[in-house]
Amino acid sequence: METRRDDHLFKQNEHQEAWRQYLESYRRVIDALDDELRAQRGLSLAFYDVLVQLYRAPERRLRMNLLAGSVLLSKSGLTRLIDRMEAEGLVERCSCPGDRRGYYAVLTPRGEQVFTDAAPVHLEGIERHFTSHLSSSEAEALVSAFEKINAAQRAGAVQARSHTPG
Repeated sequence: METRRDDHLFKQNEHQEAWRQYLESYRRVIDALDDELRAQRGLSLAFYDVLVQLYRAPERRLRMNLLAGSVLLSKSGLTRLIDRMEAEGLVERCSCPGDRRGYYAVLTPRGEQVFTDAAPVHLEGIERHFTSHLSSSEAEALVSAFEKINAAQRAGAVQARSHTPG
């Protein structure tokens, strides 16, 4: 059998396999959760992500830059997403006192109702597509692993910002 020059690029070890399995699982679970929210509540997972962030925020509002940092799914296109959500009456934009360029995204009463109606569908989906497949010790191992990864990424982001010319 002939050895290709790039075979080293495709060799698998347990770390690379963990990465591949994570990506595949993430995509499949996210797609299933999005499909269920759309089918049962007419709501995309991206909308739900924004609604949950605003619901959990003090006074049900966040500055747009903080919202961009807190959404878990997609930071790109957040302004257009908020535009669509505002058109549906789920959020509204309010100017920030003392900052003429800054805006808050604010959860409306309709947005709060849509969120509270969608939350059980989403939580049941998480149970069905994710947590029901894990033992307690497997869930604890994932929490531990992801805490390490997140801490390293946060520290790297802080370090990168401190070295950015400005």
